[in-house]
Order: sequence, then structure tokens, then C-alpha cells
Amino acid sequence: MISATNANLGEAVGNGDFREDLLYRLNTVEIRLPPLRERREDIRLLSEHFLVKQAARYDRAIDGFSPPALEALLRHSWPGNVRELQHAVERSVLMARGSRIEAADLGLRRREDGTVLMDELTLDEAERLLIDKALERCQGNVSKAAEALGLSRSALYRRLQRFEEGE
Repeated sequence: MISATNANLGEAVGNGDFREDLLYRLNTVEIRLPPLRERREDIRLLSEHFLVKQAARYDRAIDGFSPPALEALLRHSWPGNVRELQHAVERSVLMARGSRIEAADLGLRRREDGTVLMDELTLDEAERLLIDKALERCQGNVSKAAEALGLSRSALYRRLQRFEEGE
């Protein structure tokens, strides 16, 4: 039997939260694998492995990760460990609009309450987020959104066009 836990079973036995006899039955060989956040050198290799697997599964022609996407993968703290990485890559394969995974496709920069951590965004991602929010607040009215952002309407249109070309 192979099992995994992030609990300290010796401590759980001492607290009476885990049966000691069960621990001795299960614990023939113990392998401690540090969490992904302590094995940053594994993130790229695991991400590429999951990408190949998921691209084949969903029949998607994805060439790899853009440099900002790789940077986002390496910066993320991975509280959900390898499973979180696997799901992020799967999600990105499904969400990718082009032949490469972009940072936005990964869906990583969200807190539990769903808010975005601005200090972790690239300049392009932050600009895109601010423009999207302004358009949302102004119910799609480009002139009002441009005014709210301190831009001319033509400057906002140029930025929107740049984002569309980059997708």
C-alpha cells in the first residue's frame, strides 16, 4: 500500500489523533518528499511533463510556455503542491488561445477571495486588468473608460488592439 500525507504522523499518534498500531502497519518504508515550494528546480520539468500529457489528452497543439508564464510558475508558492501545478497546467491547456501557454492562462495570481495580487502581475497583465475593469465599470463605453483611465479614446483603442494581437 502506498499512501501520502502532509501530517506528522508521529505527532498525531502522540496527540491521540492517529492509531499507533495503524502507523506501524502502514509505515514499512517512509519517503519524505519536500513540498514543491522547496523544490523550485522541479517546477519547469514537471510543468513540461504535464503540458505534454494534457495537450495530448485534449488534442491541443501547444508548443510550450511563454517566458512570462514560466516566470509565473516559478514565482507561485504552490500551496496545493504538485496537484495544484498539474491542475494549473491542465487549465492552461484548455484556456490557451494560441500555441503557447501565457501567464494569464495559468490562473495563478488569485487569492482565496478571488482578488488579484497586483504586485505579482507583469506590466502588460496589470494594464490589461485595469482596462478590463474600467470597461466593466463603464458598461463597455470606451469613451468613459478612457476618461476614467486618463487616456484618450484613441490611446485606449490602440491598447485594446495590442492586446487582441497578442492573444
